Amino acid sequence: MERPNTNACGQGDGRLPGRCAPLAFPYVPMQEPDPPRYDNAMALQTGTLFPGLNLPFKATMTDRLKTNNTALAELMALDFAVDELGLYLTTHPEDQEVLQLYWSYIRLAREGREKYQQMYGPLLQTDVTEKDGYAWLRDPWPWEKGGND
Repeated sequence: MERPNTNACGQGDGRLPGRCAPLAFPYVPMQEPDPPRYDNAMALQTGTLFPGLNLPFKATMTDRLKTNNTALAELMALDFAVDELGLYLTTHPEDQEVLQLYWSYIRLAREGREKYQQMYGPLLQTDVTEKDGYAWLRDPWPWEKGGND
């Protein structure tokens, strides 16, 4: 038994309130190899490492989202860059320049994390050691007043 067509719109059309419209065929274009990149601070402020992926509403927020230049902000920027470069490398694994940048940022992030933890204590609960007890709870936390001095 054939079902009756309850769609008043034609094939290839969909409903909008009060009218019909053509169906959309979404796609995601591939980013070109070796695209321009923001520096770490700008990437953290805009939410992307690549200017070509910058969303229009993010551009208006750039001046409002200034990040203090602290050790924690630098680690956040490095981690962000590693994530962005990793996403790019997922679709561009042959880009050797970006691959080298990716590994250098990973090394910098590891070194920075070690120095940060020596100065301020663990960043994650899993970074505590048995000899320190549960040092995670010692004050002040890095984001509290005096915690990043």
